[in-house]
Amino acid sequence: MKDFRLYELDDFIMDEDFIRWVQARDNADELFWNNWLTQNPSKHLLIAEARQIVESMYLEQKMVTPQEVNTEISKVLQVIRNQDNQHSPVPHRSFIQRQGWRAAAAVLLLAIAGTLLIPSGKERKPSTSAYAAVASSPAFTEIVNGSARTMSLVLPDGSSVLLAIGSRISYANHFDSGNARDIYLSGEAFFKVAGNPRRPFRVIANEIVTKVLGTSFSVRCFEKDTTISVIVRTGKVSVSGIIVTPNQQLVYQRPDKKFQKSLVESPSSILPQPPDHSMVYEDKPVEQVFDQLGKCYGINIVYDNELLSKCTVTADLTNESFYRKLDLICTAIGARYELLDGQVVIQSDGCQ
Repeated sequence: MKDFRLYELDDFIMDEDFIRWVQARDNADELFWNNWLTQNPSKHLLIAEARQIVESMYLEQKMVTPQEVNTEISKVLQVIRNQDNQHSPVPHRSFIQRQGWRAAAAVLLLAIAGTLLIPSGKERKPSTSAYAAVASSPAFTEIVNGSARTMSLVLPDGSSVLLAIGSRISYANHFDSGNARDIYLSGEAFFKVAGNPRRPFRVIANEIVTKVLGTSFSVRCFEKDTTISVIVRTGKVSVSGIIVTPNQQLVYQRPDKKFQKSLVESPSSILPQPPDHSMVYEDKPVEQVFDQLGKCYGINIVYDNELLSKCTVTADLTNESFYRKLDLICTAIGARYELLDGQVVIQSDGCQ
C-alpha cells in the first residue's frame, strides 16, 4: 500500500492515483484525498503545488497501437542509455539528468498502461496558487469579499479578519478543532489572532506561510502582484524561519524568491497610553529616551551604551511621529541613524 506521507513533489505528479484525482475528480478520490489532507495538514502546500503542475497541462487521451507502445519503450531505453553514457559529477548537470530520466520513465509508464497523453490544443486556465487548490474542496469553507468595502469577519476560533476588497480566504471545515489553524489567502487581509499556543495559526499565501501564536498582522498576496508582504502590528510572526516583530514588514520578491525585512513607513505605538502619558524630557540620559522609545513602538534600537553614556536630551516628543522623534533625538546629541533589517542603528561619535 502506498504511503503518501513519504512522497515528494515529483512522486505525486507521476503517481497515477494522484493524477486521476486531479483530472477526473471522482467522488471516491475526492473523499480519500480530503480525508488524507485532514490527517496530514502539513502536506497542503506540497499537494497544492503538485496539483498546480498537473492541472497546468490540459491533456486528452487517445488509444495507441502495440507498435506505438514498442516504439515509445525503445525511445525510453535509448534515453536512459544516453544518460548513463553522459553521466557527469557536476551537481547541476546530475540534477538535469535525473529529471530527464524521470520524464522518460513517466512516458514509459503511460505507454505500458496502453495510453499516450498528448496536448489537446484546447485552452484551459491553469490553477496558479495554493489557494486555488483548496478553495473548491467541499472540506473547506470559502469567504469572498465581492463588495465595495472591507469585510469584517470572526473565525470559528474567535480570531477576527478584515478582508480587503477583491480578496478571499478559505479554511478547513474543522478549523476550530484541528491541530493547526490554517487560513489560505488570496488578496489582502488583516488578522487579529486569538491566542492558543497548542494550536498555531498559519496564513498560507502562495509561496509563503506566516506562523503565529497570538498577534495582529496583515498579509498581502494578490495573484497579479510580484511581491507578497507581511506587516506585524503587535506580537511576532515567523515567515520561513524569519522572525517579524511589531512595526516590521517582510516582503517576498516572487521572481527572485528573496525576502527583505524593513520597518513600516509609519510605525505606531503598541502600548496603551494613559491620558497623562507624555514624552517630555528635561536633560534626560539618551539611553533612557531610546529605551522608552523602543518599548513604545516595539522596535529594536541599537546603539553603543558606553559611547552615548554622557549624552542627554531635552525635548518634547509627545505628539511627534516615530521618525520625527528619531530626528529630534539625533539632532540633540549630534548623531544619525540608519534602518537596517527592520532595526534602528544609531551612529554617533559620542558626547563631551
